[in-house]
Amino acid sequence: MAAWGEEAIAMTAMTTTMDGFRGELITADHADYDTARAVWNGAVDRRPRLVARCSGTEDVAAAVRFARDHDLEIAVRGGGHNVAGIAVCDDGLVVDLSAMRAVSVDPAAGTARVQGGALWGDVDHASQAHGLATTGGIVSHTGVAGLTLGGGIGHLMRSHGLAVDNLLAAEVVTADGSVVLASANEHPDLFWALRGGGGNFGVVTSFRFALHAVGPTVLAGPVFWAAEDTDALLRFYRDFVGDAPDELGTIVRLGTVPPLPVVAEELHWRPAVAVTCCWSGAVDDGERAVAELRRFGTPLVDLISPTPYVAFQSGIDSTVPHGWHYYWKGTNLAGLSDDVITVIADHAYRAGSPRSYAALFHIGGAVARVPREATAYGSRDAAHVMSIDGVWLPEESGEHAAAETAWARRFLEALRPHHAGVYVNFLDADDGTGRVREAYGDRTYRRLAEVKAEYDPDNAFHHNKNIRP
Repeated sequence: MAAWGEEAIAMTAMTTTMDGFRGELITADHADYDTARAVWNGAVDRRPRLVARCSGTEDVAAAVRFARDHDLEIAVRGGGHNVAGIAVCDDGLVVDLSAMRAVSVDPAAGTARVQGGALWGDVDHASQAHGLATTGGIVSHTGVAGLTLGGGIGHLMRSHGLAVDNLLAAEVVTADGSVVLASANEHPDLFWALRGGGGNFGVVTSFRFALHAVGPTVLAGPVFWAAEDTDALLRFYRDFVGDAPDELGTIVRLGTVPPLPVVAEELHWRPAVAVTCCWSGAVDDGERAVAELRRFGTPLVDLISPTPYVAFQSGIDSTVPHGWHYYWKGTNLAGLSDDVITVIADHAYRAGSPRSYAALFHIGGAVARVPREATAYGSRDAAHVMSIDGVWLPEESGEHAAAETAWARRFLEALRPHHAGVYVNFLDADDGTGRVREAYGDRTYRRLAEVKAEYDPDNAFHHNKNIRP
């Protein structure tokens, strides 16, 4: 630790000469250091030598050049929401975009320009002022950059495609500190790779998205049933979504009823299965589309109602706040066979923490109609993307950390015969290179490695779900 302290002092002196940087430089002796190094997943505790909080693209380029010149590990922070904690590194430099959150909407063109540190709540707030939206995360404090670069699943994806399907252009700082614009017409190979290949190719300082007419009121919300209804509910759900209209997005959540203010207190933490719906079309049409689901069995509580899209997008923020401890395992599923349903019903409620859960995202629709080779995203053929999420409070680590980690691993192992790939954004820190390849398939991975070799031949950007050049 003493040696590291000496290096930190030397680094403090060096940063006074970071050419071209006008943002804020934060070292270990800075009052904001612990805040600057904290990410969404409170289980991640890393200590960078330097956090370069950037004010714009020029700062990002300067920080990348500085890190390369001084042979420093580079981590890139957008929203800091990735479960693996890749937004922060030990003993290196964090290129921090968290102060770059501007969103500019052009309602006539139906587009939005979004800075690389923006959160999805920023995008929804700005675009919904014009009755527009694009596919984004289901938690408003999720970062735009990380979610998009991994593919970008969300409530609107069946009607409007993934976040990457709505990406029109990206401004990128590459590994040598250059700034390029990637689009269908400029650096098209880089543009292809950015749409699913993660943060391997540079730092995206701004995105330009296509927007669509959505809301401002949508028919949305969850319906909860008792855990013992899970097997029957999933069999019904399999048929219900089999021919669902594109306007209907659904997510199945298996765990407990969260203690939301709109839920009766006697239901809080009760084991339950929920189907959350978001109908992106006319509300009256949505009422008809979800009627059969709402009539199934005896729901514990039905919260589907006309609601502002912005409110719906932030409705579960309190169930996954910053600072809690998280451990994830993910897999794609080709379908909900009887065997898959049996495994899910058998394992979903074995978690020890009441905050742990599993989630099934229904894909298809517009996502499946995009040719697989059009983008680097590798899960278009999946019927469902699944995330198994161990969650516990920091003070409960002694009680829950090992148990929740083991639960998630056992659950994933039980589903192994049914794996159909994996969504790269659902990989945790202990998912190795093999699972990164699984996220893309061999052919796409090889093409990504070729693009990597062109834009980052030294693998400077490797603190991520890494693709080697």
